[in-house]
Amino acid sequence: MLRDHFRPPLDDLRHWEGFHATWPVMIVAQLRQQLPRGYFAEPRVHSGASAEIDVATFEHESPAGPAAAGGNGSNGGVATAVWAPPQPTLAFVTDLPAQDVYEVLVFDEKRRCRLVAAVEIVSPANKDRPEHRRAFVAKCAGLLRERVSVVIVDVVTNRSQNLFGELLELLGQTEPSLQPAAPPLYASACRLTKRENEWLAETWLQPLALGRPLPTVPLWLADDLAVPLNLDESYEQSCGILNLP
Repeated sequence: MLRDHFRPPLDDLRHWEGFHATWPVMIVAQLRQQLPRGYFAEPRVHSGASAEIDVATFEHESPAGPAAAGGNGSNGGVATAVWAPPQPTLAFVTDLPAQDVYEVLVFDEKRRCRLVAAVEIVSPANKDRPEHRRAFVAKCAGLLRERVSVVIVDVVTNRSQNLFGELLELLGQTEPSLQPAAPPLYASACRLTKRENEWLAETWLQPLALGRPLPTVPLWLADDLAVPLNLDESYEQSCGILNLP
């Protein structure tokens, strides 16, 4: 039964971040019993801005001195001129979109651990700004172009934007069931497959409702292979672990 994790009374009792961090792990546990031999799933959770590279560490570890730069040191190296690039044509201050990531990634060992499927759980930060929505949608579109099937699950009740609809717009398509108003809560499965020398995008959309069970959607591992992703099972397990009322 779907709960409202973003409004009282539940929002006053538990943090939604704890649930969002737990759900991918429960999905991985569920898929461990369902995935065929040679496939494995991993959770990935990241909140906020990307981690910064420790430049000081690189500077400390890099060799110093003329010899390191190919200079004319005591070892007889030949001096080389350092190329100075031209000034940039444009320079401006900007903040790259800081994306929340709550996802499950499925890999195929037989194809050198190639990524074949992704389950993306939408967070409020994925929907709160146009640049965040564009980044999320572009990520899903990029996965589809690489023949990675994508499941999008949106249980965020305090943001009304429909990222699945925006993904279809980016792909130049519309979904009749999203008209005249797109459902704010939903689960969708998407994949790109080839039939008779034509690329075909297929989607499965299931609206969600508070107080109702979550659906089962197809998780495609290959053109002719899918496993049922029972979202309600992993959802209830997550709620049980966190003792959500």
